[in-house]
Amino acid sequence: MPKTKDPNQQEDKHREITPTQLFTAFAHERRQLTVAYLAQKPVAISLGDLAEYIAIKEEQPSYEWYERVLTDLAHCHLPQLNDTGLIHYDADAESVELAVERCVVAPYLELAGHADT
Repeated sequence: MPKTKDPNQQEDKHREITPTQLFTAFAHERRQLTVAYLAQKPVAISLGDLAEYIAIKEEQPSYEWYERVLTDLAHCHLPQLNDTGLIHYDADAESVELAVERCVVAPYLELAGHADT
């Protein structure tokens, strides 16, 4: 995957995420489940653990469904959440973690019905 960011440019660690970006990020159930799960974890987790969690939450705990979820996360949902600034996704290491404080996403998780997920 080509890198589009300038490696010499400093990233702003306090980038503001707009409400529109948050609502767009929460528009899909898998992204909601991803953020809810990561909000419970103090450190980065593996992509496989996240895919397993989502497959179980979707009541499809088969290996085939796990593979579908894994692919969907890696190619669609995690890059979108990463671009929004909600998560840090390292595709090479296959690790993912929440990039914002839980209090930033808590109201959106509550609205989406995932406050206790």
